Amino acid sequence: MRWGLFGLVSCVLVAISFFLLGTNFERYMNRVEPVSLPVVSPHARALHGASFVADLHADSSLSGRDLLKRSKVGHVDLPRLVEGGVGLQFFTAPTKVPFSSDVNATAADAPDLLTLMDFAQRGPFRGLSPLERGMQQGARIHRAVEESEGALVLIRTRSDLDALVAAHEGNPSGRKPVGALLGLEGAHALTNPETDLARFYTAGVRMIGLTHFFDNAYAGSAHGIEKGGLTRLGRELVVGMVERGIMIDLAHLSPAAIDDVLAMIEVPTVVSHTGVKGTCDNPRNLSDRHVRAIAAGGGVIGVGYWVTAVCGTAPEDIVAAMVHIVDLVGDEHVSLGSDYDGSTTVAFDTSQLPVLTQAMLDAKLSDRSIARILGGNIVRVMRTILPPG
Repeated sequence: MRWGLFGLVSCVLVAISFFLLGTNFERYMNRVEPVSLPVVSPHARALHGASFVADLHADSSLSGRDLLKRSKVGHVDLPRLVEGGVGLQFFTAPTKVPFSSDVNATAADAPDLLTLMDFAQRGPFRGLSPLERGMQQGARIHRAVEESEGALVLIRTRSDLDALVAAHEGNPSGRKPVGALLGLEGAHALTNPETDLARFYTAGVRMIGLTHFFDNAYAGSAHGIEKGGLTRLGRELVVGMVERGIMIDLAHLSPAAIDDVLAMIEVPTVVSHTGVKGTCDNPRNLSDRHVRAIAAGGGVIGVGYWVTAVCGTAPEDIVAAMVHIVDLVGDEHVSLGSDYDGSTTVAFDTSQLPVLTQAMLDAKLSDRSIARILGGNIVRVMRTILPPG
């Protein structure tokens, strides 16, 4: 065990703090701390409304909130998605988060923060394996879809996606459904790369990140101890994902593992939430070399909204990373990757998303480029990868 007395005492103190906070813990974990936001012009609002908008990463399925009701805490729920003009939200399920979560080096055997949080909240994850946690979070989204009366729809196939996009294009002023795509943050939730992958596929999962904050049996993490490449099991998993039409998420993956994935496949990849070293240099973010390699394979990079990703939270900080990618590889490889509800502090929630469109206009990006970044690029990738239906 890498954790000594100090780590144990820290965990106890955190558990006590969460217990005292009770159900209000999310108020402190997923915050909005406003900065000066740009005034949204009529042109920006019209462009945003006419674009299909997709966000590649939110951890909202981890929350115990009713996602069909507007909340005063957190960043995402259905009413705020509608208000922000979002057409498709990826709901990614974290299943194990080491207490340290150090961006430089995180041990896989560190105490699990989700277990501590769940103990404090008397929540439903206590005693569950990562696989069971992933399944339970997916079931939450399924229930929300079923209870939404068509306002929230699950996206499993190209046919589902095409119907969703058509509903938005054919209904410019009316109420439009919001799509939900299930993802998994970290392949450590799969104890068997074949049988468990089939289970998650049947449950509707269509994107899997190979690692989260720590090295696992499939690959090295950018924040792990060894930071190695793909293992034999990892290569088997990648093949299985490609065969089934599950998007490969390179977020949190070590540089060596990114190289291994890109060398063995011919389909586009996704980085669901990240920044770039060109504007915010840390181990979490992509090098220019990897930005070019991902783009060469037709992939899309989702830019995050929090400090570690873009060295700030203001819309202009987010757009600076987007512009860096556009300058390197063009406007077809950038998307939105908020990391909403992922224990992040941001400057605006999803209901205020038009401020980001305004910031892109202020940075002199063209209307065409902005429409691609808002959602057109990921729609292209999804139409390449998802099963036909």
